[in-house]
Amino acid sequence: MKEIETQRLRLGRFRPEDWKDLYEYLSDENVVRFEPYETYTEEESKQEAINRSVNDAFWAVILKENNKVIGNIYFEKQDFDTWELGYVFHTDYQRYGYATESARAIMDYAFHNLNARRIIARCDTKNEPSWKLLERLHMRREGHYRNLRYFKMDKENNPIWIDAYEYAILAEEWK
Repeated sequence: MKEIETQRLRLGRFRPEDWKDLYEYLSDENVVRFEPYETYTEEESKQEAINRSVNDAFWAVILKENNKVIGNIYFEKQDFDTWELGYVFHTDYQRYGYATESARAIMDYAFHNLNARRIIARCDTKNEPSWKLLERLHMRREGHYRNLRYFKMDKENNPIWIDAYEYAILAEEWK
């Protein structure tokens, strides 16, 4: 995995010792609200940091000024030179442009170095900050899926179905 630098950030491989930073945001219910998992414990965060340190799909987003992991980008190749983008960020570092900066950097890297033809992303329709981020990246909303899937259950153990938007951008549309 190559390291990518932006003006304020470094994107690179997780290290096992990043577990404390990972725990800070993955233990926050507001952060994982739209994710397919529940909040993490310290022990789960330690194991997750190890797992991510050997998984090329997860990129740690690190502040250059203090080497703090403030979030992560999920970026994995799918079929037909299509890559899928996802992101999760610590609440204290949201609304400062870090997600946009890091997603833009990884997309630019993919289009120029990985022969990516298309990048896609999905988000819950209720997650307005996420779909607004995708639109800032000039991605096009291509689909609105109703009751697409569920990750969590309600108190009666019934699935909580989510609606999702799908966004995409092609290499020739990237500027």
